[in-house]
Amino acid sequence: VSSLDPHSQYFDKKSFKEFREGTTGRFVGVGIEITQEDGLVKVVSPIEGSPAFRAGLKSGDLITKIDDTVVKGLTMDQAVKKMRGEPNTKVILTVFRKAESRSFPVTIIREEIRVQSVRAKMVEPGYAWLRVSQFQDRTVDDFGKKLEELYKQDPALKGLVLDLRNDPGGLLEGAVAVSSAFLPTDVVVVSTNGQIADSKATFKASPEYYLRRGGSDPLKRLPEAVKKVPMVVLVNEGSASASEIVAGALQDHKRATIMGAQTFGKGSVQTVRQLGPDTALKITTARYYTPSGASIQAKGIVPDVMLDETAEGNVFAALRVREADLEKHIASGQGAEQKDEAREKAREEARKKLEAETAKKAEIKPLPEFGSAEDFQLVQAINRLKGKPVLVSKTAVERKAEAPAN
Repeated sequence: VSSLDPHSQYFDKKSFKEFREGTTGRFVGVGIEITQEDGLVKVVSPIEGSPAFRAGLKSGDLITKIDDTVVKGLTMDQAVKKMRGEPNTKVILTVFRKAESRSFPVTIIREEIRVQSVRAKMVEPGYAWLRVSQFQDRTVDDFGKKLEELYKQDPALKGLVLDLRNDPGGLLEGAVAVSSAFLPTDVVVVSTNGQIADSKATFKASPEYYLRRGGSDPLKRLPEAVKKVPMVVLVNEGSASASEIVAGALQDHKRATIMGAQTFGKGSVQTVRQLGPDTALKITTARYYTPSGASIQAKGIVPDVMLDETAEGNVFAALRVREADLEKHIASGQGAEQKDEAREKAREEARKKLEAETAKKAEIKPLPEFGSAEDFQLVQAINRLKGKPVLVSKTAVERKAEAPAN
């Protein structure tokens, strides 16, 4: 199944249990969202606060060994099994990082991953930061509560930053709900289209599209001001799938300014078909389309304002892995895809810069925590909301959707 595309896979009893645990935000492991390319495991993004996050794993890292097992040739299911385990047990991942042109071992102690998918705070009077790190079962409830709390702290908010950086996605209903909180009722959030009848659907900004399991609407108590507060959405190369749906909807409806880096480009829909009580098949059945009809697949969301990660720049960004770099990736479905010469040129320049930096043995400083006072992109987002000058990227190059390899 995994030979079809990077996101299709078969779930046996154990892996199906782990998959279901993942959507609830509780499981035992290292805490990374992964994808696959020709039998190799690549990190989409580390889960915030997880052992992998604390160990410094980054979006685009390539895992070549898990303990003594070479990853080449393993299915994604087999790789996940080897990284999962009992709490307080050790696993050694051998990582190849293209941006630093080196391989190195990372020792991680497994623990129960309890993902707090929504965080929020007042950055300064009148301006708030709301982060969604993953779209899970409880994300919509937590999102509604956090946003309500922000308005209780300051009912006259002047600006809101929605932070979707390194958000690997998750449940479609969560993306529809978060988008709906800020959009007019009944406008289109996202549509899907595939080769089978039930893959064709349109999701709108209305509770019936995100309350599929029933229950009360967690967004009902939000003040009307939420629909009009000036917004910036922060994204980066680790923003994928559901987070791209939110960014695309808010961008197309001109509800928010999208800032940061071009997103991962996972615009394909996976459907889980249960084969028995404990087994299932996850298979790609359709593509996502933004309200304007644009495909996210292999292209991603292009920010309105490109930002570097730090004030010093982001010269190695072109070396990071996106959906369009994955072997057997699905095409965007919107015309012939051409080789992106501009991106190849940027990659070559980044490689030369990297070689020079490596020769000097330059130390690469870790990035500041999202939402901290040292978060350069957040500072630029607040500047944008205040109408102050923004330090835009001087190195970012828009990535075109590239043709999949044969």
